Amino acid sequence: MKKIGFLSFGHWTPSSQSQVRSASDALLQSIDLAVAAEQLGADGAYYRVHHFARQLASPFPLLAAVGAKTSRIEIGTAVIDMRYENPLYMAEDAGAADIIAGGRLQLGISRGSPEQVIDGWRHFGYAPPEGKSDADMARHHAEVFLETLRGEGFAQPNPRPMFPNPPGLLRLEPHSEGLRERIWWGAATNATSEWAAKLGMNLQSSTLKFDESGKPFHIQQAEQIRIYREAWKAAGHKREPRVSVSRSIFALVDDRDRAYFGRGNESRDQIGFIEENTKAIFGRSYAAEPDVLIKELAQDEAIAEADTLLLTVPNQLGVDYNAHVIEAILTHVAPALGWR
Repeated sequence: MKKIGFLSFGHWTPSSQSQVRSASDALLQSIDLAVAAEQLGADGAYYRVHHFARQLASPFPLLAAVGAKTSRIEIGTAVIDMRYENPLYMAEDAGAADIIAGGRLQLGISRGSPEQVIDGWRHFGYAPPEGKSDADMARHHAEVFLETLRGEGFAQPNPRPMFPNPPGLLRLEPHSEGLRERIWWGAATNATSEWAAKLGMNLQSSTLKFDESGKPFHIQQAEQIRIYREAWKAAGHKREPRVSVSRSIFALVDDRDRAYFGRGNESRDQIGFIEENTKAIFGRSYAAEPDVLIKELAQDEAIAEADTLLLTVPNQLGVDYNAHVIEAILTHVAPALGWR
């Protein structure tokens, strides 16, 4: 395990039991947690994107703000739903945020998961062409985004422009060199992990995937990662790919941890349907004393296959407690898993 970061969904609710009661709280605390995580030595601050929900939605202002407030930590998403995105405008936003962050963005993108509203992407002005699905549309948006990030000119310049142009076809600006190699695809199936490998994207695999074999979650996920790496090698890419997996992991080191997570109610994989005909398997959570956690996590085949682990954090418990959660893993568990 080379890198460990956190993944926040940025939930907020006006409930008095939450430490995050508004969109303002969610955004500002997301920045504060990234700063705290960097100080603790964590490697990444990642954020989930959900539309029409009391969660984080528009990622680039947040990523730019985190980039301006930190200096070392990787800053990413897991994931941006490409059904909702204009890939050209997104390339401009991503380039600007990456430049502000000094080239630290790690953008996870995907076809997205079931949303809060029916066909929410239609409200954003997008619809798949005749005979195509919303997943096809998301993959097409991703392909256009990747091509744009190469930084090659494609637009015919105006012969009488307002400002002087460089010679040749024009590209979108600002262009951030190297960002194209820091795009990840969130894959829920083996087939889409192969597709991502062929296009030269890194792989993100979350706490759920489509149930394709009936095997335990971590074994299916490890198989997915191996299929991805084989497809990457077959595609002939020159660089080494990166792979992340997400997990809910809590080291029980004080009474607060035991009160919140000591019941062990989610210590087994769960099977469910995320769409009407899509059977999915949801990975278990881990919550135990550090010595027990180390033994359990050592048996997780997907963690062993990945180079990056993203810890899903209970952001509504506030910045201080979530910093404690991250510190407990980095201090008491991660070194035994080979981190640093």
